[in-house]
Amino acid sequence: MGSSPQPAIRLDGRGPYLCLGAVNIYVRDIEQSLRFYRDQLGFNLAFDKQLQSGRRWVAVSPPDGSAVLTLIAPHPESREHALIGRSANLVFITEDVMAKYREWRQRGVRFQRVPRLKRVTWGQRPETGTATAPATIAEAPVWGGVFTRFLDPDGNSFSLVGFDEVTQEIEAQRRAAAEKLEMERRAAQELEIAKQVQARLFPQTLPVLSTLTYAGACSQARQVGGDYYDFLHLGQERLGLVIGDTSGKGMAAALLMANLQANLRSQCAMASDHPERFLHSVNQLFFENTTESAYATLFFAEYNDRLRRLRYANCGHLCGLLLRRDNTLERLDSTATVLGLFREWDCRFQECGLSPGDTLALYTDGVTESFNRAGEEFGEHRLIDALQRNREQPPHAVVAAIVGEVQQFSAQEQYDDITLVVARSIP
Repeated sequence: MGSSPQPAIRLDGRGPYLCLGAVNIYVRDIEQSLRFYRDQLGFNLAFDKQLQSGRRWVAVSPPDGSAVLTLIAPHPESREHALIGRSANLVFITEDVMAKYREWRQRGVRFQRVPRLKRVTWGQRPETGTATAPATIAEAPVWGGVFTRFLDPDGNSFSLVGFDEVTQEIEAQRRAAAEKLEMERRAAQELEIAKQVQARLFPQTLPVLSTLTYAGACSQARQVGGDYYDFLHLGQERLGLVIGDTSGKGMAAALLMANLQANLRSQCAMASDHPERFLHSVNQLFFENTTESAYATLFFAEYNDRLRRLRYANCGHLCGLLLRRDNTLERLDSTATVLGLFREWDCRFQECGLSPGDTLALYTDGVTESFNRAGEEFGEHRLIDALQRNREQPPHAVVAAIVGEVQQFSAQEQYDDITLVVARSIP
């Protein structure tokens, strides 16, 4: 054989799509022939239609190929009626002729001979060995094959052939397919482990405060992602509220997220007394432990439970939204650039007080930049409206309602992680 078997459908865009449509087989009784091809040969029914003329159009196909055989029962007075039982040039290829021979023979298929081995040059007919073109044994490649013939109920004759190269190619393709499946299985297993590990990086416990209730959630676009939120127990009646977004997507972003989380938690002991030095240390570690293009936006806020004071630094992140109890809105804008891009880095902190009934919302761009089928973004205005509508609900209910609203708004594939933190000052 000079070429390998081709897939049933080629959609690689290299030229117009083209395949074999059907081969006509003339038979006397469609139902009888249909039973033969389906029950004895194990073929599939490709289609069975009633034409406008009242004529039945039936076709079958082998289970592993793209060829279609149309079974036609011509009118007795037509020219095609003389073609019944005359088909003799159709060849079915299999990797194991003997196995298929034994299977079909047990089902009653009539074979003309026991399969036998043939060694034929390109210049010979497989059937007779007679020369079709000048060729010498020394110059012509030799292929090995096993073949036999069988008949359908009307006497149409078919060849069942197996070629050495085809068998080897099929075995190679099966090995490659098995290896691919095993690689995909391992990748899926590793991704599931990564998902479980990352889930443990999010806060597992919520330190109890007397003047603040809070909640957070992250809905990832993929199995793992780069969004991060945390609640850090800083001691001395202080809580760290954190939300961040690392560059990239998928596993790469998840590794950056884990790096950022480790840096924050390992350095947070100095956050209460030296917040600027704390973030300087986090930036330095993130800069040294990641590639040049890696970075993260971060909103870090330290809440003093006794004084009801919020001290925050916004490092290139989206502005925090502080919805006051009188329905006025304050935006907690950026106070520093992103983490990880610059060795020489500086930040400053801002402060604000929280009164009972005030609500703080921190979020990533997966919330406001989610878009619907019309290409409209959810936007900050919808987020603010949702906060206002749910202001009487506890923070965990507010988070669930808004995340659900964003997902419903963009009722299609989620393209980015959706992360939201909501905190409310209580009497």
